[in-house]
Amino acid sequence: MPKGRLEAFTDGVMAIIITIMVLELKVPDGFELNSLLPVVPKLLIYLLSFVFVGIYWMNHHHMVHTAQKVTGGILWANLSLLFWLSLFPFVARWMGENLLRPLPSAAYGFILFMSGISYLILQRSIIASDGDNSALKKAVGNDWKGKVTSLLIVLGVIFSFIQAGLSLIIYVLITIIWMIPDRRIEKVLISEGDQ
Repeated sequence: MPKGRLEAFTDGVMAIIITIMVLELKVPDGFELNSLLPVVPKLLIYLLSFVFVGIYWMNHHHMVHTAQKVTGGILWANLSLLFWLSLFPFVARWMGENLLRPLPSAAYGFILFMSGISYLILQRSIIASDGDNSALKKAVGNDWKGKVTSLLIVLGVIFSFIQAGLSLIIYVLITIIWMIPDRRIEKVLISEGDQ
């Protein structure tokens, strides 16, 4: 399968995920500024979730760009990632309607964690497919960002049951970490293109 088909399918699914999330937002019952107050938590969780899906979309694009070929294992790993990301509308709505409640906050973190694990599996599948000279393997190295993120998500889930506000702060911190451009893959692709 050409990489373009994998990317196009993934782009389509992620666009649908974002669309479903925004459709979950309900119009306020009034027309005055204070009528927006009940929907503010939902809007904030939508924004957080939109950024998470966007981060996965951008990093997925860069990662798949390094792949030399698409194997069955890569397809299954990609479907696993899309499955977990497709649960974002559900947990985003649940958390938005029950902001700072332990179980919705923990469920949100669990979906983040499983999405991260699926992304890692996809990453490892591409590296295995491309072999020892994998551009992706050179780019990710020891993947400190991935390890720090996993630890933060686990802490976020734990804090959901202690102080749910802290878990939300941790989830926002993760988006900030990943919004800082990660140029590892670009650097490797540029250096390999120069050779």
